[in-house]
Amino acid sequence: MNKDSAVVVFSGGQDSTTCLFWTLKHFRHVRAISFLYGQKHQKEVEIARKIAEKASVPFDIMTIPFISSLSKNALTDSTITMDQEKPQDNLPNTFVPGRNLFFLSIAAVYALEHGCDNIITGVSQTDFSGYPDCRDSFIRSLNVTLNLALEHQFVIHTPLMWLDKADTWAMADQLGVFDLVRTETLTCYNGIRGDGCGHCPACKLRKKGLEEYLKRKNTK
Repeated sequence: MNKDSAVVVFSGGQDSTTCLFWTLKHFRHVRAISFLYGQKHQKEVEIARKIAEKASVPFDIMTIPFISSLSKNALTDSTITMDQEKPQDNLPNTFVPGRNLFFLSIAAVYALEHGCDNIITGVSQTDFSGYPDCRDSFIRSLNVTLNLALEHQFVIHTPLMWLDKADTWAMADQLGVFDLVRTETLTCYNGIRGDGCGHCPACKLRKKGLEEYLKRKNTK
């Protein structure tokens, strides 16, 4: 295995693209893996491929349609109207149960097969919309479980864990990919690249962070 090799869980969105370029800065050998899981915004995978090609990073797609058959949620079921705000007492209906659990488990097997010791994911507890599988405690627990299950010492890196969206924009700028992230990534749950639809939860969070970062930058 190679401690200087890493696999990025890569969706082609703001967070994972920022993580991809963070990974390129910190590791010599980088691969990216993306997932088709029945999501309505499947265009994100093709965008991820194009960004990976631009970054000269090997890219693979895993097709795991069973995720969409396990639960009812607004990201995989077109009959469900997407929550615009987080419900007070429940998870938002954009939560896909088990998604990060499955993604990271598959990424670990992929990493093992490709001789990589490091796995990078763009989850954030600061801006996690209430998703339990974006929390630091979950990542730490899963890291231990994967190491035991595969009898290997992986390290799961979460560069954005304690950053809000404004901080993530700042990181992209520091990495020299601010314009690429702003214009070429797809964060929108409705599948619109760049600034997106403007009204889904992902777009609102992205826009709020961008405005905060630009305000911060312009006042320096």
